[in-house]
Amino acid sequence: MKRIIPLLAAAVLAPQDAGSHPHIFVDTALKVIVSDTGQLEAVEITWAYDEFYSLLIFEDRGLDGDYDGALTAQELAKLQGFDMAWVEGFQGDTYLTRAGEALEMGAPEHLATEVADGRITTRHRRVLTEPQAADGVVIKAYDPGYYTAYTMTGGLEVSGGCQASVTPPDLDAAYTKVEELLYAMPADQAEDAYPEVGEAFADTVRLSCGA
Repeated sequence: MKRIIPLLAAAVLAPQDAGSHPHIFVDTALKVIVSDTGQLEAVEITWAYDEFYSLLIFEDRGLDGDYDGALTAQELAKLQGFDMAWVEGFQGDTYLTRAGEALEMGAPEHLATEVADGRITTRHRRVLTEPQAADGVVIKAYDPGYYTAYTMTGGLEVSGGCQASVTPPDLDAAYTKVEELLYAMPADQAEDAYPEVGEAFADTVRLSCGA
């Protein structure tokens, strides 16, 4: 996880046993924006953070002093865009490919930050550097180091007359990969050098357009 400074609070407070990965759980939703001519233009991404991580963010920023899981208007204003300060090189944990080639997206545009039932939900937009034919595009949401687990449970919407299918990961194969890679490294390195297995746990979204 290489997004923002407050995320370090989770790294400090969460259990550090290598076998405890992931530490943060995010329900993810996608809105895929396709033009009437079948060009993929942008993706709107929703992240609904788990209750424990949301609590860590509240504590880190001195919010929700009455511990009721809701924020005042003033507190919510302080939270807007909290997860948009990305460090250089961070890819946004959202990856688009077409025919095996990576598609580039621009910087994130914050759209909304909300809090309900003790959970923080944020939404942002990524615009493709160059629009691409949407048919055959594959979208995956994952943290390569698997510190954060993204799951496509928040919904999927596609415009422009295109459709999308979601294929869940092969968890047996994913956990086998983790075990093999961890077994191959010294135990005292397992946390700091946790293998990049996040993609193996990712849902695969595939776009299709036309008849």
